[in-house]
Amino acid sequence: MIFFLRALFIVIIVSMIAVTSWASLHTPLFAIPRTVFTHPWFIATLFDAYWAFITFYVWVAWKEPTALARALWFVAIIALGNIAMSAYFLRELYRVPLTGPLVAVFTQRSLGHLLLPTLMTAASITVYLLA
Repeated sequence: MIFFLRALFIVIIVSMIAVTSWASLHTPLFAIPRTVFTHPWFIATLFDAYWAFITFYVWVAWKEPTALARALWFVAIIALGNIAMSAYFLRELYRVPLTGPLVAVFTQRSLGHLLLPTLMTAASITVYLLA
């Protein structure tokens, strides 16, 4: 199962980086037409996505031992969505041996390293400044 989840989250992060790069090259982030931005289904989809991000973040906040790591992951997840979520899951999945128990991924608290959440937060701020 760990192998499958690693592969799944690699596919997710690669496809999300590819599709967001492609979209960014075609249309700037803040140039979404008003008719799209105000469409009820666009708004509903944004609510759905951001509530999912917050739901995932609750688990991350439980796993992370420091307030700084929690804050950095919050910014990264809200700003980068599935890219940050996949990066977090991959970090957790690669902490467990391939034949290790999956329960360890979900129930063991993190060691609290700040490098990845710092890089993800810096990337999210850079993306939004360039947009």
